[in-house]
Amino acid sequence: MADEIVPAEGPSYRPPRGRRRSIAEYAPEPFDSEKIPPTLVSEVRRFLRVANQIEAESPRVAYICRFHAFEKAHNLDPKSSGRGVRQFKTALLQRLEQDERITKFLRKEKSDARELRSFYNKKNMKAGEVSSVLHEVLKAVVSGAGPEFAAAIDIDEKIGSYAPYNILPIDPGSGQQSIMHLPEIKAAVSAVRNVRGLPIAKDSQEMGGSRDILEWLQCWFGFQKGNVANQREHLILLLANIHGRLSPKPTSMLKLDDRAVHELMLKIFENYLKWRKFLGRRSNILLPSVKQEVQQYKLLYIALYLLIWGEAANLRLMPECLCYIFHQMAYDLYGVLSGAIDLNTGEKAVPAYGGEHESFLNNIVTPIYTVIKEEALKSQNGNADHSTWRNYDDLNEFFWSVDCFKIGWPMRLDNDFFCSMPRSCKSFHFTSNLTPTGISTQKWVGKTNFVEIRSFWHIFRSFDRMWTFLVLALQVMIIMAWHDLETPLELLDPSIFEDILSIFVTNAVLRLMQVTLDIAFTWKARHTLGFYQKLRFALKFCICGIWTITLPTAYSTSQRNSVCSTKLSQSNLYLFCLSSYMIVVAIYLLSNVVGMTLFFFPAVITYIEISNWRICKLLSWWAQPRLYVGRGMQEGQVSLLKYTIFWSILLFSKFWFSYHFEIKPLIQPTKQIMKVSVSDYDWHELFPKAKSNAGAILAVWTPVLLVYFMDTQIWYSIFCTIFGGVYGIVHHLGEIRTMGMVKSRFHLLPSRFNVFFVPHSSQSQKEDKGSFRDFLQNKIFKDSKLAKADIPKFSFVWNQIVSSFRSEDLISNRDMDLMIMPLPSNLTSQFIRWPLFLLTSKFSTAVNMTKEFVGQYKQLYWKISKDSYMVSAIKECYDSLKTIFKFLVVGDLEKWVLETIFDEIEASLKKSSLLVDFQMSELPALHDKFIHLVELLFNNKPDDREKVVIILQDIVDILTKDMMVNCSRILDMINCSENDVSDGNIFFQDHPPELFASNFPTCAICFPLPDNVALKEQVKRIYLLLTIKEKAMDIPTNLEARRRISFFATSLFMDMPCAPRVRNMLSFSAMTPYYLEEVKFSNEELHSSQDGASILSYMQRIYPDEWENFLERLPKASDEEIRYWASFRGQTLSRTVRGMMYYRKALRLQAHLDRADDQGEKMLYLYIYKRHTAFDGEQNKRTNQQSLSKQVLDALADLKFTYVVSCQHFGAQKSRGDPHAQDIIDLMMRYPSLRVAYIEEKEDILADKQKIYSSVLVKADNNLDQEIYRIKLPGPPIIGEGKPENQNHAIIFTRGEALQTIDMNQDNYLEEAYKIRNVLQEFLRHPGKHRPTIVGLREHIFTGSVSSLAGFMSYQETSFVTIGQRFLANPLRVRFHYGHPDLFDRLFHLTRGGVSKASKTINLSEDVFAGFNSTLRRGYITYKEYMQVGKGRDVGLNQISKFEAKVANGNSEQSLSRDIYRLGRRFDFFRMLSCYFTTVGFYFNSLISIFGLYVFLYGQLYLVLSGLEKALITEARVRNVKSLETALASQSFLQLGLLTGLPMVVELGLEKGFRVALSDFILMQLQLASIFFTFSLGTKAHFFGRTILHGGAKYRPTGRKFVVFHASFSENYQLYSRSHFVKGFELLCLLTVYNLFRKSYQSTMAYFMITYSSWFMAGTWLFTPFLFNPSGFAWRKIVEDWMDWNKWMKNQGGIGIKPDKCWESWWNAEYSHLNHSGWTSSIMEILISLRFFIYQYGLVYHLDISQDNKTILVYVLSWFVIVVVFSLVKLVDVGHRRLSAKHHLLFRLFKMLLFLSVITCISILSTICHLSFKDLFVCCLAFIPTGWGLLLISHVFRSKLECSGLWKIIQVVAYAYDYGMGCLLFAPIAALAWMPVISAIQTRVLFNQAFNRQLHIMPILAGKSKHR
Repeated sequence: MADEIVPAEGPSYRPPRGRRRSIAEYAPEPFDSEKIPPTLVSEVRRFLRVANQIEAESPRVAYICRFHAFEKAHNLDPKSSGRGVRQFKTALLQRLEQDERITKFLRKEKSDARELRSFYNKKNMKAGEVSSVLHEVLKAVVSGAGPEFAAAIDIDEKIGSYAPYNILPIDPGSGQQSIMHLPEIKAAVSAVRNVRGLPIAKDSQEMGGSRDILEWLQCWFGFQKGNVANQREHLILLLANIHGRLSPKPTSMLKLDDRAVHELMLKIFENYLKWRKFLGRRSNILLPSVKQEVQQYKLLYIALYLLIWGEAANLRLMPECLCYIFHQMAYDLYGVLSGAIDLNTGEKAVPAYGGEHESFLNNIVTPIYTVIKEEALKSQNGNADHSTWRNYDDLNEFFWSVDCFKIGWPMRLDNDFFCSMPRSCKSFHFTSNLTPTGISTQKWVGKTNFVEIRSFWHIFRSFDRMWTFLVLALQVMIIMAWHDLETPLELLDPSIFEDILSIFVTNAVLRLMQVTLDIAFTWKARHTLGFYQKLRFALKFCICGIWTITLPTAYSTSQRNSVCSTKLSQSNLYLFCLSSYMIVVAIYLLSNVVGMTLFFFPAVITYIEISNWRICKLLSWWAQPRLYVGRGMQEGQVSLLKYTIFWSILLFSKFWFSYHFEIKPLIQPTKQIMKVSVSDYDWHELFPKAKSNAGAILAVWTPVLLVYFMDTQIWYSIFCTIFGGVYGIVHHLGEIRTMGMVKSRFHLLPSRFNVFFVPHSSQSQKEDKGSFRDFLQNKIFKDSKLAKADIPKFSFVWNQIVSSFRSEDLISNRDMDLMIMPLPSNLTSQFIRWPLFLLTSKFSTAVNMTKEFVGQYKQLYWKISKDSYMVSAIKECYDSLKTIFKFLVVGDLEKWVLETIFDEIEASLKKSSLLVDFQMSELPALHDKFIHLVELLFNNKPDDREKVVIILQDIVDILTKDMMVNCSRILDMINCSENDVSDGNIFFQDHPPELFASNFPTCAICFPLPDNVALKEQVKRIYLLLTIKEKAMDIPTNLEARRRISFFATSLFMDMPCAPRVRNMLSFSAMTPYYLEEVKFSNEELHSSQDGASILSYMQRIYPDEWENFLERLPKASDEEIRYWASFRGQTLSRTVRGMMYYRKALRLQAHLDRADDQGEKMLYLYIYKRHTAFDGEQNKRTNQQSLSKQVLDALADLKFTYVVSCQHFGAQKSRGDPHAQDIIDLMMRYPSLRVAYIEEKEDILADKQKIYSSVLVKADNNLDQEIYRIKLPGPPIIGEGKPENQNHAIIFTRGEALQTIDMNQDNYLEEAYKIRNVLQEFLRHPGKHRPTIVGLREHIFTGSVSSLAGFMSYQETSFVTIGQRFLANPLRVRFHYGHPDLFDRLFHLTRGGVSKASKTINLSEDVFAGFNSTLRRGYITYKEYMQVGKGRDVGLNQISKFEAKVANGNSEQSLSRDIYRLGRRFDFFRMLSCYFTTVGFYFNSLISIFGLYVFLYGQLYLVLSGLEKALITEARVRNVKSLETALASQSFLQLGLLTGLPMVVELGLEKGFRVALSDFILMQLQLASIFFTFSLGTKAHFFGRTILHGGAKYRPTGRKFVVFHASFSENYQLYSRSHFVKGFELLCLLTVYNLFRKSYQSTMAYFMITYSSWFMAGTWLFTPFLFNPSGFAWRKIVEDWMDWNKWMKNQGGIGIKPDKCWESWWNAEYSHLNHSGWTSSIMEILISLRFFIYQYGLVYHLDISQDNKTILVYVLSWFVIVVVFSLVKLVDVGHRRLSAKHHLLFRLFKMLLFLSVITCISILSTICHLSFKDLFVCCLAFIPTGWGLLLISHVFRSKLECSGLWKIIQVVAYAYDYGMGCLLFAPIAALAWMPVISAIQTRVLFNQAFNRQLHIMPILAGKSKHR
């Protein structure tokens, strides 16, 4: 019999008897239970944790647990082959050997089994992790001891069963949890556990049956245990919430209502039913005829779908794939339920994939996942062309066709769908799909429905109607301007009218182009197109081709044989003349008549698109390809009318301006240019016979035309600003902007609060809805009468908000006292006690006013009554003094005196004779005495008793002798009493007591005052009321607190739904994806310094008041609290979690108010009065009833809210001991309801070390993380874009009917969290067609005060998330999802692909695709501004540029995507315009504006160098073309940031006042905002254009650092060299050459006016990174940067060398995007690079050495010079490599000889050929751009050039160019650094807000940090 346990591999040591240690002496260190190899974590860790937990009580039992853990680890990996397993086992074995030597002699029983059993019984444990572990260990020990011993020890199997729970403890013992007692939970649990009548599976029968329908489905279909547990809770919570919200209420809340099941079923299966209808298939959701079984069947289908979804992993991003799987499995399910007979086997039908362990995962999910993964691998991390691999959309859209049913069920893995290789399938190999030769017969399906091809033509293809409209409008305006029309009636002239009709020829050509592009871009998807789709393309092409031929032919014929033109112009008959061409046009337009008619009837279009009638299918098929999405997206007629009017006004304005200022002024110069005949050119003209000077016309017209196509963006910005501002005013935005306005309207807040936040009965809501008067009062005038019943709840919530301000250290204790709003102690009190900050100085003002007043009392009363707060202050002061005197004065005489005085005062008030009965001249003296008295009472020191007595006597004397006119009765009473006392009382015969001084037999006054909390608060309040002097608008002093109060008050006057009771509200979740960002700052990070400043010192200086408040709150703050204080002010996960957990706090608060309200007004009032200062009251001891109430509140909060943080690498971080993991655990301990989901990766030892991936959900328990659910995945889940995949893996752990997506750098506030019920009601507010699927919320950027750049980003972002999104949502109806804190209809989106898309690269901006997807699937997106969430933004220029580069990359990928294509094609015309100009259009127009500037400059360069400009000036007198000036002015509007500045100013004006907005805007300009926006424009244009051409889009981490540090010169050069510096130097070259040879603008001022924006842009692009670089002009930093720059340039590159370490690696990485470019992109790159050759071609003919020779030989000889220069550079490089190391002097001699040779050649040429110094300068301008162009072209052919010896030369030349550019940039910076004033000015510009706060920046940037 085994009675002890000894490690098998370790020696046994027995200490001598008599030397046993006691338990108290044995206290070893706990064994590290967290650093465990991933392969062993799930099986071993819990034993080690329990061992650590019980070691102090029973060391031997702890040893046994560790030994069991060692055995498990050894059995799992006997060879220790897993990573880290050997080290773990060694460490554990050593610990076991140590413990065995000692613990054996501490054992109290004879054997380990009895010791374990004894400890188990002594603890008397209930179900829990400890009992579960001990139970398992006991079973193992007993089984090893033999059957006889096992029989002797009884083991209770029930105690051992324990499973950690998330929200609902459904396992045994759950009855103790309050949430399980909720009636809706009971009803849902009962329904889910109803398995009566269900067929029993074999496995289930062996296990004793299924507990609920989900376990029953698990037995039949093989779902994972963790998935079943997760979805069981998910389903119960969904059912419970819907059941509890039903109206009217069910007769029995304990029985699940059929309406709840039906509502959930409709939401879950809405997409499935549409899908099967689209494919023409019968629904497999088959219900029984027996009514009693219907609910059970519905729940089975719902549970089946949720189980499929919960285990589908990456397949969740393919909603129609899930529909297909459910369709097949639902059929299997019904076969099981109905007992159908399988025709093949003759037995009862069973599912195609049985209920084996993980059957669903292995047989269904894994094959499809493998296809997704292999296709993703083909993308080469996003570098491969999109057309070569299938993304999520391609694979999902395969299931939009009936061909998907060819996959079959069970799935035929030889289907083409599973082939992931273009020619031969290597995914799955089966004999069934192999030919006799062994070659696979599978074919790669290819792209589905759409191909993402890199081309700018996508923008034309997606928005072809807009481009066609603009081109036709341009043609009409040119014709009108050419004919010089003055009035519209002149258009009716037959010849002009027929010219106008020529637009239809253009239209036909554009349509042919569009169809051709459709065919070309869809060619690679032809294999997945159906026959009718191909037929449609063929017919479209043929018809467009016919019209393209017919219309021009008819037009030319009509022009030759014109009949109408012969009519007399005096007659009006020609108006009715019809030519043959007009008839053809009329026929051509017939097809558009139907579309124009239907445009005004959107409901008809919707019906046609979604109907299955053949005629409707035919009509919709011809209009658009019939796809599953994009149908029925039309808006209602009201919305249609609104945005149609908007765009009509905008387009009219745009075309009027374009005609008069762009097109018409160009016509006359064009006509003159066409007449000029130029024969003498200044260069060798390649096309001397070109007619009409086409080159000159092109140079003049092209910039204007580019601006014509771009300036609609400017007009949109202007009109959006105007209309959005008006919309904001109408909706009361900014109604309360300052604390002064808060004060003036604070009395309205309780009533507004009561309207929106206090739940009302449904009956009263209906009455309010039907009352027009109430509508005007509540919606328009926003005025409500203040009722006494409004106060208690408002006061309670207001005080909670103030308390949250204090806990966040936004206000001090004093501010908190002034802002708290107390309640009177009794319900019958008639006045309201307002917060003291509203009553400051009111009482003293009233005293002074009364003292100086002359007149009647009614006049004084009327004067005081004008200020309601003054009246309140007087009443409260009077009432409070009466109350205090009741406690203070206890003597009978004294009480009588005071009561008599008060009676006299009240009698005078009633008779309005106060000024007659009292002399008010002494009122200030009385006021001072009261202040002194209250001060003494406030301090409440026993030593002050005599002072209190004297002051009381003074007060009575002033009242009776100085103020009261008739006080004889009181004086007589006092005198009489004194005489009685002195005559009759023997104790006071010698010393009769004075008034208030009596101590015997009873004290006259009770001082010190009793220890009564309410009394102390009242004394404190009256003391502050009498002494406080600040103005109301100065309290609170913290700007953030003032802003939040103002916004909360404003929101109460905005339009929001009324809040329901917490039990009736929608349930919701919040989810935050987290990668590797900061959780909270570590001590090292807080105190370490970079550039001399630590994070903590920076924050202490930038938030000085909050730091003081923190120290006031926690005078002895620990390091941990300081870490949290700093982290709550950075962009950390801690800040986000704290903000989101305010939802839970708000829900508990609201739930309690609901419960208290149920108990009646009096109980509600008394409860709030008792607890108005602390709702949670953790410090107070609770009674059992209070504890139960708290549990109920927690249960309701858990029922309605869940917060999940998806910490992708949490498991790996914990394994390697990363402190971030412990920080996350600390967060879970701080917020127990927080849940963390992560991806676990471990090796499977038994499966050849294959990696196993799991989604795991954990919570905090016993200061450790506890696993709740584990769901195995088919493979690594991150195979697309990281963030959406991270969201997708964690979304299965969210709960509720709504989901809020929260980024890691966001925040929330308690007062905003209180509105969550109202926001969720938006999902129920529109019961008709437009039920919202996404509700957008506004954001507040909290990083705006860090630096001027942060302020620019804050203003820019604020204008977008307010005025921009407001107008996008209504009236434009094109708001999408932008990564902001939007609320999703969770059930809608979980059945439609989730809350983002995840395909690599194409979905880089993953968030916006959720909005696209929702809109395409007929969702409705709205936006509400009455709630805001905090948001952090990047604060340094490099961070901002990376962010903008990422967004520009994402927008360029969007322009290639199928989503944008479908939106552009399927929106109506005006909604399509809205979509374009608010998505990719903004970035494309930014690119056009930059491109237009280049076109203008190159056009002018062409005119100057060719000699055309000179000819035009002399012969045609064409100078100062106004249209060009207009075009450049329009471009500069975009360039200088005015496009974003205008909305910014208007929004600031709305919310802060226009005076403040204007001053802020001027200040921004002084802080060089225009420079920043111009630089930002270059970033957008560069990355947008490059990504469309060549790809290379990628996520760019910005770091989200809070503190701004200096960036080195080399870092700036790497970031901006190609995007800005090169382009800046190019602009300088253009402007310099233009300035040298210009002829048109003779005056310098005129030249400057036409080119100022170009010079400004060039300077901005070159020097902005250094201007906005902290310490950028400090000499010490300049020296360090120069050394670092040279080191970076000279370091050798190679494999593994990062780009930031050496120039060569960076150079290769910078052009790596060209390695994956297609041939069209490469050709485009070459063509664009050819622009650099125009310098050389034009300038060599202007050299003096050319001697006016215009032959081509001059240009050819110039290339010889370039070859010589390149050869010299190569020679120097070769000499450097071969001679510099060993023969340094020889190398110097070699360089000197080369230098002398060059000088000699120049001298000879100067002497013989008249080479001048100007020629040398012009040669530099000519040859340097040519060399750069050659370098760009060489990168295109790099693969071929690397094989030759030319690549080394190219690399050397490239090095020389970069080094030269660096030196040119560095020189002016170094020169400016010599002047100290420059550095000071730069610091002021960067940190102006800090200066305004008297923050000393220079010590922060340059000083040394002081470590604590």
